[in-house]
Amino acid sequence: MKIQLVRHATLWLQYAGSTLLVDPMFSDQGANPPVSNSDNDRRNPLVPLPGELAAWLRPDAVLVTHLHPDHWDEAAARALPKPAALFCQPGDKDSIGSSGFTDITEIEDSATFRGITIHRTGGQHGTGEIGERMGPVSGFVLQAEDEPTVYIAGDTIWCEDVRIALDAHKPDVTIVNAGGARFSVGDAITMDEDDVIEAARYAPYTKIVAVHMDAINHCRATRDVLRTRLEAEKLLGRVAIPEDGAWL
Repeated sequence: MKIQLVRHATLWLQYAGSTLLVDPMFSDQGANPPVSNSDNDRRNPLVPLPGELAAWLRPDAVLVTHLHPDHWDEAAARALPKPAALFCQPGDKDSIGSSGFTDITEIEDSATFRGITIHRTGGQHGTGEIGERMGPVSGFVLQAEDEPTVYIAGDTIWCEDVRIALDAHKPDVTIVNAGGARFSVGDAITMDEDDVIEAARYAPYTKIVAVHMDAINHCRATRDVLRTRLEAEKLLGRVAIPEDGAWL
């Protein structure tokens, strides 16, 4: 298995002989407005793609955790081949299909693709009223013969859903959306430094990969902030913090 962080939550996986694209956001740097009700007015994405777009336009399958535009944007919907096999959470098929995609599978519990089992997991995209308004989100666990088990947690804070997924699947690798994204009021809606530390301590058997940083204007916990906290907690060796374009 190889994992490339493209940018933000966009991942390119070479897994069990297939290539999987996760949460594609292909907009040019600065093409989109800042997230509303955030504390700065920087346009998104904050950084460019780390290479030519063509490198990520021919996956064997696409996994979309949810439809917020930093995980599935108009640029991706335009650029990806419409016959591509696409997997999403329940309720998102019609929206994706409206862009012309024809091979869409909504995963209730699990699905299979070329010998890969894809389990859907839950999450909590914030707390209180904000968490409710953010809507349903999902993660995915990938399993295949002679491959490590990979848990892509998606846009979630540290919560019971994440604990359940870790306990049920005992993943070798856990990819978490960090960055501590938040609005001008309320708690974080993705994992902040404390949440990543909680995950690392709760599941010492899994290698954590922290992504979803330094690309969207309301993600306040940068790579440097997370790295400093992990080093202070003596957990830096347990958590990989890849740069855009880096392979693991």
